[in-house]
Amino acid sequence: MAHSDTIDQIAERVDHLLLRHEELQRTNALLSQQVVALTQERDQLKSRLAAARARVDALIERLPSSGPSTISETSA
Repeated sequence: MAHSDTIDQIAERVDHLLLRHEELQRTNALLSQQVVALTQERDQLKSRLAAARARVDALIERLPSSGPSTISETSA
């Protein structure tokens, strides 16, 4: 009888481990999907940032350049 109880305990533990394994696989799949989504979002944000920087740089280029007299006046 003791041998049967041991086998039952082992079988119960194996069943529990199998359930935990399946749960971890599902969690891992969800996390992988989140990584993909966040990677895409990051790439889009980096692209938007680059475009915004280009627009700012273009605006800076359009600003009138200040002459040397302006610089000396502000430091005096």
